[in-house]
Amino acid sequence: MTGDQALAADWESEWPMTANAAGGAAGTSSDAVALGPLSAPEAADLVAGLFRAHAADLVRLAVLLVGDQATAEDVVQDVFARLQRSPGRLRGLDKPVPYLRTAVVNGCRSVHRSRRRARLLRVPHEPPVWSAEAAALAGEDRRAVLAAVARLSGRQREVLVLRYYAGLADLDIAGALQVSRGTVSSTLSRALAALARELREEL
Repeated sequence: MTGDQALAADWESEWPMTANAAGGAAGTSSDAVALGPLSAPEAADLVAGLFRAHAADLVRLAVLLVGDQATAEDVVQDVFARLQRSPGRLRGLDKPVPYLRTAVVNGCRSVHRSRRRARLLRVPHEPPVWSAEAAALAGEDRRAVLAAVARLSGRQREVLVLRYYAGLADLDIAGALQVSRGTVSSTLSRALAALARELREEL
């Protein structure tokens, strides 16, 4: 087994996602959305049910992408608030979890864009607390890995989190990030190599 393969195996064992979100690609019968028009009460019940079933796992995913619990919660709440205002987004979706996951990833990208603008304008903002709240998700012994992941490019970080935390296949990651499957494979390879280098330097 190569160093990169060992690192990948380590991630898979240390970052299992809970059953609700890990089953997002395959979905369950309770996740299916009616294809016809939804009444306002039906839409409200549907969004509330999705929130109860998936919000916690989506927040955990967002924490790993933005670095702190409060921002991650804001991202997920914004996703569900938009869904509540425009439930028609769900019409025609057989499985809504991939849609929710993509929306959370896009929300996290917006957070990073805002942080970059703030740095350029020298506007004070709360820094991501990768070493505290994010580390708590996996235990203190994963602090070095989280810090190294935080230093990767945004795309590399997204691919690693979706692959080894959310447990998605390359094709599902491609759908979530709206890129080709080949881009996912090449990004994952580069991300694992970069992460291995980062961790070797820290050791």
